[in-house]
Amino acid sequence: MNKFWIMLTQTYMNRIKSKSFVITTLVSIVLIFGLSNIQSIIESFNNDKTKEVAVLSDNEEWTAALQQSLKNNGKITSTAYSGTLDEAKKEVEDENFAAAVEISESDQGLPQASFYSNQIASTEVSEPVKQALQQVKVNMVTKQADIDPAVLQQISAPVTFDLVALEKSAKTAEELTQTRGLVYIMLFVMYFSVLMYGNMISTEVATEKSSRVMEILISSVSPVSQMFAKIFGIALLGLTQFCIFILAGFLGIKQGVNSGNQSFLDTVGVTNADPVTIVYAVLFFVLGYLLYATLAAMLGSLVSRLEDAQQIVAPMMMLVVASFILAVFGLNMPDAAFITATSYFPFFTPLIMFLRVGMLDIPLWEVLLSISIMVASIILLGIIGARVYRGGVLLYGKSSSLKDFKRAMQLSKKEN
Repeated sequence: MNKFWIMLTQTYMNRIKSKSFVITTLVSIVLIFGLSNIQSIIESFNNDKTKEVAVLSDNEEWTAALQQSLKNNGKITSTAYSGTLDEAKKEVEDENFAAAVEISESDQGLPQASFYSNQIASTEVSEPVKQALQQVKVNMVTKQADIDPAVLQQISAPVTFDLVALEKSAKTAEELTQTRGLVYIMLFVMYFSVLMYGNMISTEVATEKSSRVMEILISSVSPVSQMFAKIFGIALLGLTQFCIFILAGFLGIKQGVNSGNQSFLDTVGVTNADPVTIVYAVLFFVLGYLLYATLAAMLGSLVSRLEDAQQIVAPMMMLVVASFILAVFGLNMPDAAFITATSYFPFFTPLIMFLRVGMLDIPLWEVLLSISIMVASIILLGIIGARVYRGGVLLYGKSSSLKDFKRAMQLSKKEN
């Protein structure tokens, strides 16, 4: 047991001191601070100066109506321009105006416009002007048709549509919104965790094999201890990194709130998430990590070159991607038959079953069954993985995937 802890500590310390860990952590911290203060960052780059638009039209009524409509937008004003269109364009090029709008009469006698600006990629000015002119057109048509503006306002008003679940235990619309935010977070955390830490485990084994260190280790430490020492060592590394991220996120969100901006957690709707749902998120994440980490260690033992490590874990990455895609589809139809069926497939369970638990009121036995299947799969994969690892660490040369799997099992039997 002492050797197990020595290898676990060695794996942890080697990785936490690596340049890749330091750089990844620093970049992630910057991204976390950026996301939690995105509103302040956007506002700091925005120019608070009011943008002025030159309006050219022979119809003074339309010009006045457009000016009145744009008053609701505090960042854009319009000015009746008395010069020619070419002169207005020159004013725009000289940046005296943000844009020039020429309003003319269509064949139906309604206003139509051409918008001139140095750049049309941004809709910051053009879209508000377009909406204001649309309002002018609507008011004009309403007046011509002798329609009461109050009636038109009632027609345009959105219909009241309340979602009410008849089952007492069903999730409310607010709870579903909060769960969706938590599921989105779980999706990305699970995906990037498997992608990052799964590759770490496989490359860790491949690195030791490529340096022939494995031949020394295997003579003093059992392959099973080696495999699980690497799995839990990388898990401890991940826990350290996540603690740093959580601390950075807390400080970033606190700074954003102090600046008067809405909290990022409020934006994604998880501030008032059900504590039981959060417990399930942690549980399925841990089980998912153990499952994929065991698979990654087993696959990593089959290769002896770093360039082969990426290739051999590709099928595992495809499982994560497939689970991710299914979960995204399941957000809008969590009670679909294919979502229910795939939630019991162990490699999909961490995301799909968590999705169902968060968004539906499913019986407890279904949750326990899925957890039992995952635990049994981890144990089975651990037993098979230990045998493959025992023989795989003795394999050298170019990897041939399935053939190496068979050879590793045969070498493991010989070792026994």
